[in-house]
Amino acid sequence: MPIAALGSHRATGRTITEQFQAFETRNPHVYRALERMTARRLAAGATRINLKDLFEELRRQLPYGVAGLNNNFTALYARRLIEDHPHWASAFELRRRRAA
Repeated sequence: MPIAALGSHRATGRTITEQFQAFETRNPHVYRALERMTARRLAAGATRINLKDLFEELRRQLPYGVAGLNNNFTALYARRLIEDHPHWASAFELRRRRAA
């Protein structure tokens, strides 16, 4: 039995990044919602943003949740938010990525 590559999903063999890209393609509204939520929190005076908290808030806001919104995507969404809004970088704590 082959060992799954670091960072891959054992059931599909796809990396977290590949899963994220597929999810993002199907659900672009999720990023836009996270972007709005981040902007609101920062405007209200927050200095740190926890993406897992935003995920839970988003799950509560949407009538049937978001199928496939995987907590493994939090770091990828944080990196994308920083890429699109570099002035938000200090609000997120990032760690070095170990997997693709």
